[in-house]
Amino acid sequence: MLNQERVVIENVSPEINNGAFFIKRVVNEKVHITADIIGDGHDIVQASIRYKHKSERNWTETRMQPLENDSWKGEFEVQKQGYYTYQIQGWIDYALNWRHGTIRKIDDGQYVKSELLEGRDYLQSLYKKATAEEKKYINELLDIFQDEKQYDTAIAEVKSGKIHDLFYKYPSKGLMATYQDLRVYVDREKARFSTWYEFFPRSASEKEGKHGTFKDCERLLPRIAEMGFDVLYFPPIHPIGEVNRKGKNNTTEAYHGDVGSPWGIGSKDGGHTSIHKELGSLKDFKNLVKKAKDLGLEIAMDYALQAAPDHPWVKEFPEFFKWRPDGTVQYAENPPKKYQDIQPIYFDTVAWKKMWKELLDTALFWIEECGVNIYRVDNPHTKPFHFWGWLIEEIKKKHPDVLFLSEAFTKSKVMQQLAKQGFTQSYTYFTWRTNKHELTEYVTELTTTDQREYFRPNFWPNTPDINPYHLQGANEAMYLIRYGLASTLSSSIGVYGPVFEQMVSEAIPGKEEYLDSEKYQIRHWDWNKTNKLTTIMGSLNHIRKENPALQQTNNIKFCHIENDQIIAFYKYDEERANELLIVISLDPYYSQNGHVQLPLHELGIHAGHPVQVHDLITKSSYHWHDEWNFVELHPALPFHIFKITK
Repeated sequence: MLNQERVVIENVSPEINNGAFFIKRVVNEKVHITADIIGDGHDIVQASIRYKHKSERNWTETRMQPLENDSWKGEFEVQKQGYYTYQIQGWIDYALNWRHGTIRKIDDGQYVKSELLEGRDYLQSLYKKATAEEKKYINELLDIFQDEKQYDTAIAEVKSGKIHDLFYKYPSKGLMATYQDLRVYVDREKARFSTWYEFFPRSASEKEGKHGTFKDCERLLPRIAEMGFDVLYFPPIHPIGEVNRKGKNNTTEAYHGDVGSPWGIGSKDGGHTSIHKELGSLKDFKNLVKKAKDLGLEIAMDYALQAAPDHPWVKEFPEFFKWRPDGTVQYAENPPKKYQDIQPIYFDTVAWKKMWKELLDTALFWIEECGVNIYRVDNPHTKPFHFWGWLIEEIKKKHPDVLFLSEAFTKSKVMQQLAKQGFTQSYTYFTWRTNKHELTEYVTELTTTDQREYFRPNFWPNTPDINPYHLQGANEAMYLIRYGLASTLSSSIGVYGPVFEQMVSEAIPGKEEYLDSEKYQIRHWDWNKTNKLTTIMGSLNHIRKENPALQQTNNIKFCHIENDQIIAFYKYDEERANELLIVISLDPYYSQNGHVQLPLHELGIHAGHPVQVHDLITKSSYHWHDEWNFVELHPALPFHIFKITK
């Protein structure tokens, strides 16, 4: 197609898959944009960003600023939830081009009377847009530019900043190019900053051996809130299948009294919109959600799209499953893991539209009936990507507050695709990253590549599925290290609570799985027990709430220290009003020390400028005057969280 545009816009960032997917922000965050914007010849190029919320009819425009080598930058702030559309525009600015060329001629000693008359045309074109004060100035210029006697005054005005500002404010856009529309989806703040605590409601009873209830969970809410958590996540709370029910430690034979796995969803008592009768009633669950909210906690539910063999769906919607010639359905497998108590949903069914609607209605039920606004989604990578894009989009049309955490410990590009499809947050590889090189490399990947625009990590030291080798038989210091790393590197974190805080680490030999796993049996916890770990976890959680630098993940710079057993990094908020230096020992057995280099350039100070660092854990303060400063860490308290005052 022929096009008379004279400006080329390319290398736009951020842009995900050539604009096929949206970037992500939360309310009141800024969208920072860079692009290469090139014009032919020597004419003056200008550029802007136009943006609008989906509810708005008119565009808001903000100008971009030139950098070096035809690169430009600009930004705008998103103030409402939902989609924004934005464009980049570039043009030859005729008025500014006239001024630039005329100044060059003036500086060359040329007589520019004709150019002044040409300038009158550009000034007259501004008249309808200008304010009353500006019109007065324009009238003066119109007179001066045609009056031979005021020639010296005229050329002085051409070179003045005042006329430049006028032309800049009301641009003369010629042969304008517009880059394709791009989108940003804006969530509420919890999408970026959240602190999760997981436990099994059936293990909440004060009495050993007794099945816990939602009433028991209510008793625990103040404790969890006081520790500084703001999301309480429950594994599935639905009826558990009786056919092929799993026994303790994942045995294939269940004995009398075995409670089975909560992920084996569905029985004669109901399916995904029913509640396990021993936990309580729907009313009990609603009361729990409300009481949690009163304490600043949100209940996150598990959204697991699978069915036990006796799930009502099996009879009601047999077309949702793939039946073999012998009349059975192959149980779910992830070799060597076998899930005999689960029948996978067959997403290739010809009845897929009917099935998608049923699954959407299931998710909407808990949102609309009980006020649940967070889902942790089980194994989303085993379901079609485009199903998730559709489901999340449909839910957010009606309920923009709803957030989705992707539980996909799988290939990195698969995890990224799920984030692109709309998942709010994702589990990560942090669970297995232990040494300095691995941690630095992984966090750098998350925060400096285009993943920073759409993939929001949630760091979990452990989960009911994962008892990592470094926690098996670990001492208290290792637990402190792992929680310290998670809570300062990532703005969203989670922990499988009672097991972690009580340092229960017995594993099935040779596997990263808990022995006597709570997935297959009721465990009894002393919920009144506190220890050093619970105290430090609570302190870290509250420090996170008090320091905006820890409420985002991307603003981070790793600092040099000549010790591979110590990792150090600088974190800051958008305005750099809150700046922290975090130093963490990775050695759970011995003291470690070294000299850490202050990031002077990022701090905006020179060597020798005094700073005060205040340890937010110990409340001790230190005055540093040098670029390199000595630190020492002991396993008893293996980290410093320094607040910097310049």
